[in-house]
Amino acid sequence: MANIGNFDASTVDPTKPIDLLPPGKYVVQIVASEMRVTKDGMGQYLWLELDVLEGECAGRKLFDRLNLVNNNPSTVEFAQRTLSAICHATGRMQVQDSEELHLIPMLADVKVQPPKNGYGETNSVRYVALEQGASAPAPAQRPAQPAARPAPQTAQTRPASAPWHRTP
Repeated sequence: MANIGNFDASTVDPTKPIDLLPPGKYVVQIVASEMRVTKDGMGQYLWLELDVLEGECAGRKLFDRLNLVNNNPSTVEFAQRTLSAICHATGRMQVQDSEELHLIPMLADVKVQPPKNGYGETNSVRYVALEQGASAPAPAQRPAQPAARPAPQTAQTRPASAPWHRTP
């Protein structure tokens, strides 16, 4: 038995089931990731937590799993293709640590998959670079300029708007 003090459940809202994101395109970024062992203990998957950055669902979470270590070669191939899509969408073509993919906005094309294998409906995700997606403009490229001398160090401040919304 564990003493939990004088907890009053009437003062705290109970947890609610996680609602799926409706189908659509969302600007997202990976905020957490880790390799986890599969349920059968025979493989590993890359677990991804993504934040929706814009629109009606801004602030909502989205999760994905990439079975990168599995006995089924087609499962591994699908996971590798998905990871490649994430790398292309973030502009990080060679990565050693999944953290290198964090906090880079990209477009997620979200669908709802029907119940399967005793599990309820789930979201499925396809990743696209923002400049390829219709819902966000491509970031402007600055022309290369030779540096005369290094700029002095200043305190970094948060931009007034998201980088993909700024105009040059």
